[in-house]
Amino acid sequence: MTFPAFLQHMGFALALAALSAAAVRAMIAWPILDHPNARSAHAHPTPRGGGVGVVLAFLAGMLALYRAADFARIADEQFLGVIGAAAAIAGVALVDDARPLSARLRFAAQLAAALVALGSGLVLTRLALPWVGVVDLGLAGPALTLFWILGCTNAVNFMDGLDGLVGGTALVASAALAAVAASQEAWFLYAAALFLAAGFAGFLPFNLHPARIFMGDVGSQFAGFVLAVLAVAASRLDASQVSFLLVPLLLFGLLFDAGFTLIRRALMGERLGEAHRTHLYQMAQRAGVGTRAVAAAHWGFALFHAGLAWLFLHLASWAKPLAVLPALLVQLLWLLFVARRARRAGLGWRSGGGGSVLVRSDAGHAREKGA
Repeated sequence: MTFPAFLQHMGFALALAALSAAAVRAMIAWPILDHPNARSAHAHPTPRGGGVGVVLAFLAGMLALYRAADFARIADEQFLGVIGAAAAIAGVALVDDARPLSARLRFAAQLAAALVALGSGLVLTRLALPWVGVVDLGLAGPALTLFWILGCTNAVNFMDGLDGLVGGTALVASAALAAVAASQEAWFLYAAALFLAAGFAGFLPFNLHPARIFMGDVGSQFAGFVLAVLAVAASRLDASQVSFLLVPLLLFGLLFDAGFTLIRRALMGERLGEAHRTHLYQMAQRAGVGTRAVAAAHWGFALFHAGLAWLFLHLASWAKPLAVLPALLVQLLWLLFVARRARRAGLGWRSGGGGSVLVRSDAGHAREKGA
């Protein structure tokens, strides 16, 4: 990419960030208010649904890409339906932010969107394994792809519970993905990741602690789905050496917390659909670690993972999965730190008794989420 072209791309990204910020301002001016109740952690009504800015910036960028860039048409068959499915997820989630929908309806929308992605041809067919190399997945490919898309969508959603945590992590991860894709001349992946980063750049200043607005499910579910789809898309770019494992590596901090919490609660015999606040980031905040510090820790994880992504590019196919080991070590150290702080604070790991327990969403947004 030439320097003038880079400046042109950055100028367009700044315009999308401004669009996102304008949409967030509009959501603050004409809010979907989260009114506190007996279970709420926040004292005053606070707007939610700020993720609308992320959605609009991404869709506007993709529309401009389709109309202006010849290379965008290469991906029409695969991506037009998927982008529509992502917009549908955002629409259902926005309705849910305004008037809570049933868990079954929310999951049905996610499943339908994931099936659209599979029907468009975005299916994992191969996977690199340590000391084995690249293996064909065969019939397991569609099942693994479906599991990944649904898992990533919900993991990002479940982790959206502290001011700036998911917004900052998604900004770093999508910007890093754009940089890696550009270095490998994977231009469609680069553009999509850049548009997503621009949307979060416009949203994040309003979500920093103390947040003026919460992202809401409209932002977290949309971002989780888009990043999941981009991971599968990256796996198809063999010549560019950007594989499926790149996005899970960039999001490893979010995925580890969500996965660890799910497994721990299952082993403790808890109902996984019951609301709770025992994610690692929640335990850290409850144990006295400041909201800004917890969010900054996750931003640091994402930056570290971005460095590992560059290393990932230069490894042989069989060794690429080994790049996750340093990220895993850091998360295990974070787990030990949080466990010690929780023990000193007298906090237990169980969600509570028979009733549902408040789980914070976006630093005070009283919203019940399972897992």
